Amino acid sequence: MDVSKMDSMLAQLKAGAALAAGRPAPLSASRIASAGVNEAQGGIGGAGGVGVDFTSVLKKSLDQVNHTQQHATRLARDFEMGAPGANLTDAMISLQKANISLQYTLQVRNKMVAAYQDIMNMPV
Repeated sequence: MDVSKMDSMLAQLKAGAALAAGRPAPLSASRIASAGVNEAQGGIGGAGGVGVDFTSVLKKSLDQVNHTQQHATRLARDFEMGAPGANLTDAMISLQKANISLQYTLQVRNKMVAAYQDIMNMPV
């Protein structure tokens, strides 16, 4: 698997996390390139720029998926208990968002496992 595919996968992960959090999408690949990507270091910015830490991005994304799941469960429980202000529409939409974010996370995991297997199968 080449570096451009890994960058594309990382950009998709960031966009999905931002979408699940209700934030605007992060920089696109063309905007990152115009900002000056230091490909030798894999970082964003100039020669003195700070690199993107994949581990922190992944942890942040997983934390966001967890938060989405917990929020959906809380809304559903509030509706089931008849809490004032809880409605079915919000609970169902939140549950679907949580389901989509979990499915997206599973697909990212599958892509990462496939990339790992491709790397392990490369001749040395």
